[in-house]
Amino acid sequence: MAFSPDFTTHKQYTSIYTQKERFEQFVKKGGSVTLALFDHKTIIGFAVLDYPDDEDRWARMDQKDIMEIKAVEVLREFRKQGIARRLLYHLLSDPELEHKIIYLTAYSWTWDTVYSGLTIQSYRNMLMNLYADFGFMEYLTNEPNICLKSENVFMARIGEKVPQKIREEFKWLRFGICV
Repeated sequence: MAFSPDFTTHKQYTSIYTQKERFEQFVKKGGSVTLALFDHKTIIGFAVLDYPDDEDRWARMDQKDIMEIKAVEVLREFRKQGIARRLLYHLLSDPELEHKIIYLTAYSWTWDTVYSGLTIQSYRNMLMNLYADFGFMEYLTNEPNICLKSENVFMARIGEKVPQKIREEFKWLRFGICV
């Protein structure tokens, strides 16, 4: 398998991941990667679920309790075909995730609004609707990168089997308070 070279050719938009080795690193440390392939050999889309980076505030929680959707991306030519939705379906299908909080940060400066033709607000709404279909809700936070622009969004899906104590810890951590 190899990445399509089109992931790195756009001036206004660059993919965050363009090397298979990075995906292998996620999997080695317990994360998950789902790939969309063309002709069984060319990567045209991916979704990554991993533990928070050590420097992120969310890493203050126990790793067994929280994971982050690091990326969901589909090559421009293959968008609007439901691939992102299928990637998320497979990425989030593990029943063990019902014991975890899964969060995502959506920063407007990473969105490919040029190709989509959507306004920033429309792109935000599209993302929120996509993730809402998988049980994600928007949560308030004072995390500086989210607060930097009003269109940025923080969403999370709290698994059905997450204990109340962990839910409370997450609630306070969203505002930088450790309990």
